[in-house]
Amino acid sequence: MKSFLAPNYEPLPVTLVEGEGAWVTDADGVRYLDLLAGYSALNFGHRHPALVAAAKTQLDRLTLTSRAFDHELLERFARELCSLLGASMMLPMNTGAEAVETAIKAARTWGYEVKGVPEDRATIVVASGNFHGRTTTIVSFSDDDDARRGFGPFAPGFRRVPFGDAAALAEAIDATTVAVLLEPIQGEAGVNVPPAGYLRAVREACDEAGVLLVLDEIQSGLGRTGTLLAAELWGVRADLTLLGKALGGGILPVSAVVGDSAVLRLLTPGRHGSTFGGNPLACAVGLAVIDLLRRGDFVARSRVLGEHLHARLDELVSSGLLKESRGVGLWAGLDVDPGRGTGREVCEALMARGVLMKDTHGQTLRIAPPLVIRKTDLDSALDTLTEVLSGR
Repeated sequence: MKSFLAPNYEPLPVTLVEGEGAWVTDADGVRYLDLLAGYSALNFGHRHPALVAAAKTQLDRLTLTSRAFDHELLERFARELCSLLGASMMLPMNTGAEAVETAIKAARTWGYEVKGVPEDRATIVVASGNFHGRTTTIVSFSDDDDARRGFGPFAPGFRRVPFGDAAALAEAIDATTVAVLLEPIQGEAGVNVPPAGYLRAVREACDEAGVLLVLDEIQSGLGRTGTLLAAELWGVRADLTLLGKALGGGILPVSAVVGDSAVLRLLTPGRHGSTFGGNPLACAVGLAVIDLLRRGDFVARSRVLGEHLHARLDELVSSGLLKESRGVGLWAGLDVDPGRGTGREVCEALMARGVLMKDTHGQTLRIAPPLVIRKTDLDSALDTLTEVLSGR
């Protein structure tokens, strides 16, 4: 059958029609355990009752004003999100890529107006293996050929250094540098966790040079790592933190740049905006997400179940069924020996047994279940993974 859909994705051959908690159902009525959770957008599971209720209530009142007018939830959403994260200002957007683009603009204007970098000379240091989105600016500093090929000319102003190498990063900073932009844990690259002292050393390098530290927590934030933000694992605070995915509860796109008002206040009227950013429906869902996070149980579940997850994955590595396992909290990247199949083939075999995962970069699997997953269901999925890798 001819498809009218552009072929920019190659999904697994399953058509989902319903979801609840950590489970989804396809068009034939077959149930699957979801171990991807929309790349962390579904941290609270499919159709969490509190989030669905907030959305339904707001749908009956007001969905969009544009930023030409205020609405009653916008300032409250900003205040509550800043309070949750200990920040002084936020700027709401829609998608994760928009949050990254916003942070780039904010860092550059801060560099020109506050730090005194000559106009149009600002540079930002980034890491190899990064994934911050797919806009033409963002792919300019990617080293993923699939993300870049055919989309040039590319934007200047970025310096890429090896992820995890704090000395190389410090060396790349000069008088034109306005920010360092990093994922504290690289998701798309395969859940790459940096060396223990890396992020602290990056923070110190930024402080010494007088540049901003911008951390992309769009996948890693809001409970995924057993902490509210992944940066907390190393006791680091960013000048700007980028949020998305889980902030919208898996219901609609909601993103935000949260951090220092000395930076964000420079984005004055006319300099940056979004018709849908901070819309009433987004704020209603975002406020309900904040309420869930304040309870603390989602973060605690990620931490406790994460310890169990990684203990079991370590057993698979020790037994030779996996080449390597990385991660923290309910988040893991698994490297599959080519002799046991490609990542895609393993995912297809898992799907046939009722478990949904996603491959990346050929031989790597990603595990990122909803934080509501039951321990028995997690164990069942890991048992199924063991069977697939064993060829049983």
